[in-house]
Amino acid sequence: MTRIERAVVGDAGEIVTVQRAAYVREAQLYGDPFIPPLVESVEQVRDAIGAGVVLVARDGGRMVGAVRGKERDGTCLVGRLAVVPDRQGNGIGGALLDALHKAYPEVSVFALFTGHLSEGNMRLYRRHGYRELHRERVHDHLTLVHMRRTGT
Repeated sequence: MTRIERAVVGDAGEIVTVQRAAYVREAQLYGDPFIPPLVESVEQVRDAIGAGVVLVARDGGRMVGAVRGKERDGTCLVGRLAVVPDRQGNGIGGALLDALHKAYPEVSVFALFTGHLSEGNMRLYRRHGYRELHRERVHDHLTLVHMRRTGT
């Protein structure tokens, strides 16, 4: 059974491992091995744990997913949703999003972005109430799709 809990600083190394496993497919999709989730350091993840809410999903003793949120000006910025490849498609990403929404009861706006080729990600976000706001071309190979969810 998968349980979701708040990350502690000691989880940073394992979160980096989960991110790297989860985001390899994204890097291949965009032809870019240097996407931020793949090059983020353990120290940067420790800083994120101290600066906002970082949640992890565990199945037994194994970490199988993570997500983070940080409130800024009344909006929760959602980032780094990651689920290990062998557990993708099992509802862990959605459970992490739901738990993050509940972790910010005072916030009614959640914002995130994903790449334009990441159809599975966009489907997941839409199922959880996110709608596309706009697209931002950042490289020849990458357009960011900015999405937002309003309400509780």
